[in-house]
Amino acid sequence: MASRVELSAFLESVEKRAFKQASWSLRDEEAALDAVQDAMMKLSARYGDRPAAEFPMLFQRILQNVILDVHRRQKVRRLWLSPLSVFAGEAEDEADPLDTLADTRETAEGETPHGCFERKHLLGLLEREISRLPARQREAFLMRYWEEMDIAETAEAMGCSEGSVKTHCSRATHTLAAALKARGIVP
Repeated sequence: MASRVELSAFLESVEKRAFKQASWSLRDEEAALDAVQDAMMKLSARYGDRPAAEFPMLFQRILQNVILDVHRRQKVRRLWLSPLSVFAGEAEDEADPLDTLADTRETAEGETPHGCFERKHLLGLLEREISRLPARQREAFLMRYWEEMDIAETAEAMGCSEGSVKTHCSRATHTLAAALKARGIVP
């Protein structure tokens, strides 16, 4: 059985990756934050007494289900709110200027500004291309290569066969490679 310290350590280690995964899928940072928080709360409340080794797979499954629920709710809202949007007024742009500033804490020591720019540009392109993948391919790709889960764990978390995981990952890597090659980025 896992202790509170082990559960807290796990949640702390997974929070940034889970947020990235949710934001790629939902394309909305606030909804992604809510989804990650909801998944963390569900893991803590329902499965906090499980062995710590089970946390990664359980959390991924919970997070994917929460993301799917958000997509379903958004679909229903769009269905009902789209016809009513004609009556809505003009919304003001409330962009925070601080959001546009770059975070320089992650830059490596001794890295040139040009190298830092290229790295951030490449990561931005990769993030956009990952967000364009079909949901199941993105889910399998992120679990396998971002979360470093093995094929069996990924298959169990996704609720599919190991062959399906391999297929989704293969298609995702080929799609990403083709998209990056089209932009002139080759390994």
